[in-house]
Amino acid sequence: MKLIQITDTHFSPTKRHFNGNWAPLLAWLETEKPDLIIHTGDLTIDGADQEEDIAFSLALMRQASAPMLILPGNHDVGHLPGSPQPVDRRRLDRWNSLVGADRFVHDIDGWRLIGFNSLLLGMGDAAEEEQLDWLATAMAGAGAGAGRQVRRLALFTHKPLFVDAPDEGDTGYWSIRPAPRARLLALMERHDVGLFASGHLHWAWQGRHQRTALTWGPSAAFIIDKIEREMPGERLVGAVVHEFSRAALESRIVTVPGMVAHVFDDVIDEIYPRAAAPALEAAS
Repeated sequence: MKLIQITDTHFSPTKRHFNGNWAPLLAWLETEKPDLIIHTGDLTIDGADQEEDIAFSLALMRQASAPMLILPGNHDVGHLPGSPQPVDRRRLDRWNSLVGADRFVHDIDGWRLIGFNSLLLGMGDAAEEEQLDWLATAMAGAGAGAGRQVRRLALFTHKPLFVDAPDEGDTGYWSIRPAPRARLLALMERHDVGLFASGHLHWAWQGRHQRTALTWGPSAAFIIDKIEREMPGERLVGAVVHEFSRAALESRIVTVPGMVAHVFDDVIDEIYPRAAAPALEAAS
């Protein structure tokens, strides 16, 4: 089963800086003929406040022949409390009404694919607890049971578990906060999680944590140069090809012919004019 992960497309009908990457990405997707596409968030420039950004970007995604599951990113539904656009019920309801649920369970031969909304993690509210309970149930449901196929788990979400190390402190904008991260890691230790795939960082990287392969998908829009620190991996735009079989998983980060690696430093003041240092934190 071939699954292609795309992420951080950042499309908009008014701020069209990255829209030109859709034509080559779509052409490549049609050539690759995946069985499923998963978009791991930041579909839009500003879906958190602009409904037309979501509607426009979703119409582009529907041009792909393969079925697609789409998860929200911080630019789609907002970010942590205290940020300029915190996640709230209004933003989540807008996403759910236009795109669909902010989480999914999708079973394939030998695997259970689970997508969830990482922007709820760290909120410290009932929505965060409800999703973590849902995630625990979904993961447990892939195990042995009467008449049930045992499946390995592949988790998809927008923000990565960590940037540098699983025991790191709060990275603020960049990764899942320590308390919910610890709960996720505990769940992963109890279950057979073969993959944790995310986006958000605009760096392309692959590594491992215990039994789990980790993949940071490259943005389909831009790279970050000097406005943020170096992170593990490579600066590139592209996608990830995940090949699933009952016995194995192979994940490959790929560059896509014709896509432009825009440099965010060059356009941040045009896209997010309210941004101030640290630039991306203000733009969340």
